[in-house]
Amino acid sequence: MISVRGITKRFGTYPALHGIDLDIQPGEFIALLGPSGSGKTTLLRIIAGLEFQDGGEVLFNGEDVSSLRVAERHVGFVFQHYALFRHMTVAENVAFGLSVRKGKARVSKAAMRARAEELLRLVQLEGLGARYPAQLSGGQRQRVALARALAIEPKLLLLDEPFGALDAKVRKDLRRWLRDLHKAMGLTSIFVTHDQEEALELADRVVVMDQGRIEQIGTPDEIYMNPQTPFVSHFVGETNRIASSSGEIHFRPHDIELGLDGSHAVLVDNVFRKGGVWRVEGLLEGSGQFVELDIDTALEQPGLGETIRFHPHRARIFNADGAQTQRERHQGEKP
Repeated sequence: MISVRGITKRFGTYPALHGIDLDIQPGEFIALLGPSGSGKTTLLRIIAGLEFQDGGEVLFNGEDVSSLRVAERHVGFVFQHYALFRHMTVAENVAFGLSVRKGKARVSKAAMRARAEELLRLVQLEGLGARYPAQLSGGQRQRVALARALAIEPKLLLLDEPFGALDAKVRKDLRRWLRDLHKAMGLTSIFVTHDQEEALELADRVVVMDQGRIEQIGTPDEIYMNPQTPFVSHFVGETNRIASSSGEIHFRPHDIELGLDGSHAVLVDNVFRKGGVWRVEGLLEGSGQFVELDIDTALEQPGLGETIRFHPHRARIFNADGAQTQRERHQGEKP
């Protein structure tokens, strides 16, 4: 098990992490999700040993590894921009971690070649070992980077925005492939992302971070369906926010019920197809607040300038301090 206890970190006068506590079970796939500056990459680098915390402990199976260098922690690390050696072949890149071992840990050249070939088959790049990184696509290079991270048989695989430099189609394909690989190898993995779709698709649990603090930890379904703070509600998924006398009402565009008796009315400013729904954008009558609604395409497309009445059938209300005063409203209840 990987544990961090009370981790703090400052860069000069800037507080990057505020007393982070987190436990990661063997075989888990954990996403650190948050905007730029939330502290997610700093936390990952501290777990890896690439940065050192100012306070707190990093524990691997109960052993404090805080003073150990990255090479002594036996972790595999995959960066966003591959970090491959351009002057080395693909096979040499994969075997690099083995080639620098010393003493009893030293590996023969034959063993390194065999391990590189084995991993290239695993990442579906067999036959490309003699090529150089410049001769590969972005998706192929990222697979090489992953194979290199796996070559040392790491206790823990860490990935920092691994698909951020790739186009949307390649990113989606690699996400599915990485999830299958994680399951097949029984890895314990932590990856950093600001892409909520990526986190919800890949992770067993999502750790949502903001301003150096953990806002919420939960399964993808818990994070999306039961956000515990205004930040999580707004950052994960699409959320409308309407001011009310009791606080701020948060609801998803699809969590609405249409009807002439609806408690809210929106003046339609824009309509477009979004998958199987009409996405309606407009201003809320009485307050001028911008809202987005999803309406089934089985219904007639709303017209510009039309007024639509609705009420949320699933919503959360947060007071001025960010505390949740009401978890959920069900169909037929009007906020």
